[in-house]
Amino acid sequence: MLGPELINEARVECRAEIVSKKRLIETLAGLLAGEHPRLQTETVFERLLERERLGSTGLGHGIALPHARVKEVTEVLGAFVQTAKGVDYDAADGEPVDLAFALLVPEAANEEHLHLLAHLASLFSDPRVRAKLREAESAVEILKALNTP
Repeated sequence: MLGPELINEARVECRAEIVSKKRLIETLAGLLAGEHPRLQTETVFERLLERERLGSTGLGHGIALPHARVKEVTEVLGAFVQTAKGVDYDAADGEPVDLAFALLVPEAANEEHLHLLAHLASLFSDPRVRAKLREAESAVEILKALNTP
């Protein structure tokens, strides 16, 4: 279960008109920084890009899971974007990405955070979950799809 402290309607964008990987990461950064008093969109964007330079976070099947450690957060923050069309993301399978879940974790991230990443990767490996996320037409529907076992 992904609680409201991790992700809420304010950090979900549905049917976003995004045409590039850079713009997708920038949109996720804006959602993550939006309601956090100590986060700047530019800083979050740079941290996500730094991680991306180590290797693409495109998991395949149209899913990306960009993530980064930042000193400004004490709890994990998540954001989700569903794009209107897939974007080239350098994913492992070469497929365009249309569903992206970004995570920010504290610098002192521990095993719990690794378990969360593994849980999300497992969740997105389910074709039924991916179908529900692609069919969703609102942030509420996306959150429901993310939290339905």
